[in-house]
Amino acid sequence: MSTECKYQQICGGCPLRNLTEDEYRNLKITEFKKAMQFIKQTDINFAAPIFIKDGCRRRAELAFSMRKGKLILGFNAAQSHEIIDIENCLSLTVQLNNILPAIRNFLQIFCNIEQNKKVKNKIQKAAIKNGDICLTKADNGIDILLHVQESPGLEHRMEISDFANNNPDIARISVSVNKAYPETITEKTKPYIKMGNREVLIPSGTFLQASSEGQQALIDSVLHYVGESKGNIADLFCGVGTFSYPLSQNLKNKITAVDSSEELLDGFKQTINKLMLPNIKIVRKNLFKYPLDAGELKEFDIIVFDPPRAGAKAQVEQISAMPTADKPQKIIAVSCNPHTFVNDADTLIEGGYRIKEITMVDQFVYARHFELVALFEKNKGETL
Repeated sequence: MSTECKYQQICGGCPLRNLTEDEYRNLKITEFKKAMQFIKQTDINFAAPIFIKDGCRRRAELAFSMRKGKLILGFNAAQSHEIIDIENCLSLTVQLNNILPAIRNFLQIFCNIEQNKKVKNKIQKAAIKNGDICLTKADNGIDILLHVQESPGLEHRMEISDFANNNPDIARISVSVNKAYPETITEKTKPYIKMGNREVLIPSGTFLQASSEGQQALIDSVLHYVGESKGNIADLFCGVGTFSYPLSQNLKNKITAVDSSEELLDGFKQTINKLMLPNIKIVRKNLFKYPLDAGELKEFDIIVFDPPRAGAKAQVEQISAMPTADKPQKIIAVSCNPHTFVNDADTLIEGGYRIKEITMVDQFVYARHFELVALFEKNKGETL
């Protein structure tokens, strides 16, 4: 696929797409190592970086709006709320690009449907003229979530059902009003993705890694750092179970998966029950406010954590404060924010750990973002 994009100068999604592949990779590596130099440890070993290919983003959130009777559908301009009308996106999978024309036609009809609305004790005709549409390419179809400000009426729901029924690639369509919990309007099959060798059911609007290739790269890195180690493993900020499932394939491991999201964990529980997995236990807990304490942490041989961009400050402070004998031998950190990772890393280093290796994973192709997986091991007495 060509790297030339006619929207590159105005769309904010891929600011580095104008670079050659070598220029791009060298820049990414340089910026990554520059961010890591603030860690309070010398002689950090960097593994070979993992670069994900272009054109495999399986998630997209597009904005839509009606302007003078014409539908505008696309991404925001760089540093702006203006919608750039797009026909396709080079970052997305073929399947998502292929469905964009049908999405456009559907939204054109959807946004022209009027329904009665009470305004100051008067009934007026009104239409849903703007919102966001989230597309996720699951392994068995496309999952669609509409974010709108007004609850859709009967005609809207009928149009949604007709659109799904007439498009064999669509698995499910849901609607969220004012960012509330999504309501499923039509579901032809429950969308799933594979994690390890497990078919994992995904809730509507759930967070997933940007690409299946990026997800697998992160999983492979975590499993590589776990190595031959086994035992009780904590998967903190577990989400839908990205790391719990592959870690559980070794039945000698017992996984405790912890997250605060009821929606994510409900989907996680459904899959565990469906697959009858005996060695994963789910715990719902807000690790920002109520991190696992020393008494809970000492049960684990390995801790894996993958926090949101805010990092895992409260949790790593609890780990670092543990008595040395109780500390797990290995900590594996996954991060999408190098700045909060540096802070978390410094806390672990001050608490008696050393970074053995860091792997950069570049799944946000032609963007300035990158992810990483880092292995920490308990310090055996050498000077930091």
